[in-house]
Amino acid sequence: MTARTTQPALLGCIADDFTGATDLANMLVRGGMRTVQTIGVPASAEPLDADALVVALKSRTIPAADAIAQSLAALDWLRAQGCRQFFFKYCSTFDSTDAGNIGPVTDALLNALAADGADSAASAQPASFTIACPAFPENGRTIFRGHLFVGDALLDESGMENHPLTPMRDANLVRVLQRQTPSKVGLLRYDVVAQGEAAVRAAFDALRADGVRIAIADAVSDADLHTLGAACAELALITGGSGVALGLPANFRRAGRLGTTADAAQLPRVEGGAAVLAGSASKATNAQVAEWRATRPAFRVDPLAAARGEDVVGAALAFARQHVANAEPVLIYASASPDEVRAVQRELGVNEAGHLVETTLAAIARGLRELGVRKFVVAGGETSGAVVQALDVRLLRIGAQIDPGVPATATTDAEPLALALKSGNFGALDFFAKALRHLDGAAP
Repeated sequence: MTARTTQPALLGCIADDFTGATDLANMLVRGGMRTVQTIGVPASAEPLDADALVVALKSRTIPAADAIAQSLAALDWLRAQGCRQFFFKYCSTFDSTDAGNIGPVTDALLNALAADGADSAASAQPASFTIACPAFPENGRTIFRGHLFVGDALLDESGMENHPLTPMRDANLVRVLQRQTPSKVGLLRYDVVAQGEAAVRAAFDALRADGVRIAIADAVSDADLHTLGAACAELALITGGSGVALGLPANFRRAGRLGTTADAAQLPRVEGGAAVLAGSASKATNAQVAEWRATRPAFRVDPLAAARGEDVVGAALAFARQHVANAEPVLIYASASPDEVRAVQRELGVNEAGHLVETTLAAIARGLRELGVRKFVVAGGETSGAVVQALDVRLLRIGAQIDPGVPATATTDAEPLALALKSGNFGALDFFAKALRHLDGAAP
């Protein structure tokens, strides 16, 4: 990366997993912000050449105290980069348990910003209030009367109630978040959002006066997200899914701080082999795996075999070697049905089962790189985190969108890798093949 020669980064973002980070970065690039994603908090304080910076953490399911510590470290780094506003990004399905981590991290970030008197550069509003809005209508996530819908189903009837790490069994986000925080949680209702930016700002004032510190914000369309984004221009901290970031680039542009960037999504072309790694157990990923397997080579990772000490990594790489040598992309997957996942968890334990899948796919990723693979499509937030760490990825430049919420990315190394990091729930049925075609033509 080159040192910045103009203004510092405008927007500093903290994401609780790696696919969520690229999802958010994708939204900002679409708005014309040159965006760089870091893997973890960088050790260097050297300024980066970007309009927006996204720090990707792996903090969604770790103990709340650890998530807080990592998020505050990311905030410190982003503030040192000169960022004017901050965004805490989590999943559009609000993945969390009653212990957190969305509530505890939000409280910690608000406390840190308020303690230093932080606000956005154009505002006199202290960091005493924020919204929580995971809505992403383009991917079927909408919020009405505080209830989160996935398509036409309430969150707790969408399949997320079977999530192996963060089962979501309550669609009322006000209740969910209130169980995680001592701060008062309120609701910004849709009938207010529909009245426009001025009405939303007035509602913010009323909610503050009522002692509300975090307000779940209804949104059922992109127009609602643009309204919310505009109303949040003076908030020091915004929290939510990537959707609410739709309106943020325009705020900086109206303030004269962001120009029009024609090359915001430009990436280098990457040559080399290609592979798909899937660890998510979501409905969408399972369907994508089945679609690929119908016509293309695939290898299934058996967690129980790995637990018995069998050389699953070696077998997967032996399978891949012959196909990579013939320039044929492969899928290596541990995705399974909810019943299969529960069976493995009963035998190994929930945490051990997840850790085993992540470490196995990470080791396979390292081996694939040694075989000449340079283009990786990865399905699942935890899996993506494990893979990019295994590949020693430090910085990603964000490119054009492949499917809603999933951009192409490339490392900034002299010999770059091309990656598409997909949340388990995202992507069309043919996403794997589509993503690889996109990575093949990543350069404009």
